[in-house]
Amino acid sequence: MDENMIVDLQSELIADLTLELQGEETFNDSVLTQKVVNAIREVKRARKYPSYYTDERIKKDLYEYYSAIRAVAQYDYNLVGAEGETSHSENGTSRSYVKRQELFADVLPLAKL
Repeated sequence: MDENMIVDLQSELIADLTLELQGEETFNDSVLTQKVVNAIREVKRARKYPSYYTDERIKKDLYEYYSAIRAVAQYDYNLVGAEGETSHSENGTSRSYVKRQELFADVLPLAKL
């Protein structure tokens, strides 16, 4: 698939997440961009598009998974520096993380006929 076909989706996701995350003192737009690009690639891989799907059809389909892509990108961004942890405690604050794979629960592979 031509990567230029998903520029609109990528830009929209980055703008959406930037609005939410830019107030954090550790905000890094380059890292966020990388996490969005990777989340799109992973959802594309999970969907297992057949060879007859056009670039336009894939783009439209990926928009249907906007929320899933956004959730994966935000999850990955928020775990920067805590990769591999399932929980974290610091200064009286405790966090536990959902399993990353659970974010893909609604992303189903396409069936082949």
